[in-house]
Amino acid sequence: MPRPLWAGAISFGLVTIPVKIVSATEDHDVHFHRVHLTDMGRVRTRKVCEIDGEVVSQDEIGKGYEVSRDETVAVTDEELEQMPLPTAKAIEIVAFVDADSIDPVRISDSYYLAVDGQVAVKPYTLLRKALERSSKVAVAKFAWHGRERLGLLRIREGAIVLHSMKWPDEVRDPQELAPRAVEVGEEEIEQALQLADRMTIEDLSGFRDEYRQALEDIIAAKADGKPLPSPAEGEEKKAGEVVDLMAALNASVKAAKESRGENHDGQDATVHEMRPAKKTGGRTAPAKKKAASSKTTAAKKTSASASSRAKKSAGKKTAAKKRTAS
Repeated sequence: MPRPLWAGAISFGLVTIPVKIVSATEDHDVHFHRVHLTDMGRVRTRKVCEIDGEVVSQDEIGKGYEVSRDETVAVTDEELEQMPLPTAKAIEIVAFVDADSIDPVRISDSYYLAVDGQVAVKPYTLLRKALERSSKVAVAKFAWHGRERLGLLRIREGAIVLHSMKWPDEVRDPQELAPRAVEVGEEEIEQALQLADRMTIEDLSGFRDEYRQALEDIIAAKADGKPLPSPAEGEEKKAGEVVDLMAALNASVKAAKESRGENHDGQDATVHEMRPAKKTGGRTAPAKKKAASSKTTAAKKTSASASSRAKKSAGKKTAAKKRTAS
């Protein structure tokens, strides 16, 4: 079991459940050291007192609150632990709510609550079954790392999970970030819904951190003195390119069908740039009108040519008669 981060008890009415907080997630990120690039020596951060310039050890460092520009008050960990606060060593359940009523943006870190001793097994199981059968989640308050926090208790595969939550006033109002009103056609909405339906899956366990894998490949290549991996062809995307929304949705639906081995309906749909139609005198000339105009012009030219030849022939005959008469 991972090292417990906190020990206390769940307060559920008159029921007390001794528990330990254990991290529910693991950090698989690739971590770097700060180094001197000339000789790869580690560069560390020194804790220096700004008054006497001396480097201080961790034992000499404590918490201080600046009351005014010239006065700072020291507060010890013992004083924080002895605060007259009901939640100082307890996760106090204050309410039960429907799970759907919790805005996910308020949920922060997640932890498992493990039983602390055999005496906690029965009340722990009682709370777990109550949450499972009610289909609700418990809202709790607890003190940790020098502040009181709001928490959410729910069940995950037989274990009670504690989600640290933001207080209501810690969530920013998104109204100022909302885009301006724009018209969206029903056909576009239907295509978007069809795409969402094609992309719906039941399990997220197949997702992998591709960035971390690529980073590990780079580190391995550098450590072995091998060439760095090159980006796969076609990975680069053009930024700022204007696309036809409907064509993009059609292409996305088609790609989603093909990825699932489904046959598409035979309609070709590709993403393409939106280009304005060629204009003539401010309006686009229809193809049929252009063809009719061309035929009329050709007919007029033929008629004019025939008339010209007839006039020339008549003129020659008149001249010939005059010569005969003379």
